[in-house]
This record gives sequence, structure tokens and C-alpha cells, in this order.
Amino acid sequence: MPRSVNAVASRRRRKKILDQTKGYWGSGKNVYTVAKNIHEKGLTYAYRDRRKKKGNFRSLWIARINAATREYDMSYSELMGKLKEKNIILNRKVLADLAIHNPNAFEAVIKEVKA
Repeated sequence: MPRSVNAVASRRRRKKILDQTKGYWGSGKNVYTVAKNIHEKGLTYAYRDRRKKKGNFRSLWIARINAATREYDMSYSELMGKLKEKNIILNRKVLADLAIHNPNAFEAVIKEVKA
């Protein structure tokens, strides 16, 4: 009985990986076994960093809010504590956006907190 192989499917499977690793450095783009490993590692990084991105944005917002509050002789932690105390519900994303794009509104928030 002749050996049965599915060359079409296996070639397609290999081609798919090599197409996805196009642009990688060295043999990572044209040697299937190397490309497969590098591609798998890349998918792992992508999965991890989709979650890490949320923390990165939070850090960015905190840095922006802190820089903006320093102009009004306050620290970030003071501002957040007083916002909580006064029951003003604004998240960090909104506060950072106000600080950059609408300084007048941010100043109004600061004055409300200081009052």
C-alpha cells in the first residue's frame, strides 16, 4: 500500500507561518522550524502585552495628572485623596484628558477640590 501524505495541507500550514513571519530578522523569516518558534514566542508576547497595555496607560495618565496638579501646588496623591473625600467621581483617563486638552476645566476641578 502506498504511503499517504497530504502535501497540500502541510505546505499550506508551513506557508501560513512563513507568511506571518515575513519581515523578521535572519532565518526567522525563511526557515520553517525557526520561524515557527519565533512566531509562537511573538504570539505569547502579544497576549501578555495586551494586558500590560492597560497598566502602561494608567501610568501615563497618572504622570500627566501629577504634572498638571504640580502647577497648582498640589501632588497627585493629594488631588486623588481630596477628590474621593468630596465624592467627585472622575477617573484618571478623564482627568488626564482634561489636563491636556481643557486646562480651564481641569483648573475648575482643582478649585473645587481646594474649596
